[in-house]
Amino acid sequence: MPPHNNIKILPMAMDHLHGVMDVERQSFPAPWSRDAYIFELLHNKVAYYFVAMVDDTVVGYAGVWVLVDEAHVTNIAVLPKWRRQGIGEGLLTKLMTVAKAHGADKMTLEVRKSNWGARRLYEKLGFVALGCRRNYYAETREDAIIMWKYNL
Repeated sequence: MPPHNNIKILPMAMDHLHGVMDVERQSFPAPWSRDAYIFELLHNKVAYYFVAMVDDTVVGYAGVWVLVDEAHVTNIAVLPKWRRQGIGEGLLTKLMTVAKAHGADKMTLEVRKSNWGARRLYEKLGFVALGCRRNYYAETREDAIIMWKYNL
């Protein structure tokens, strides 16, 4: 798919959940539930979620929890046909900006050991692999690489 110049990153709202769930199902073997997102949007006071939109279509989303001076990326995903066009980078950059604005000076995330595309993106944005959680992903028993970025 050719690059699209009309990508907007907006705060996630309840109206976006149908599209978010579509991205979720196409991206993960064990997707989060709609109820999990509803809880995050309505009740989690440390959570910040964003969607990447092309026209009226959700093509990606990302979320972060900001806990005092530390931010934890909860999830980030882009529809398969929209990957490698800078959308994931735009979403993660947005999370870093928001986390810093809310007092975080470092950010962490977990990524599947086999997800080289995501790992390269995170390294490009300054994340460093500093640990491993064995068998972290229950559905596949795959290890998670723990990555950190300091000095947001």
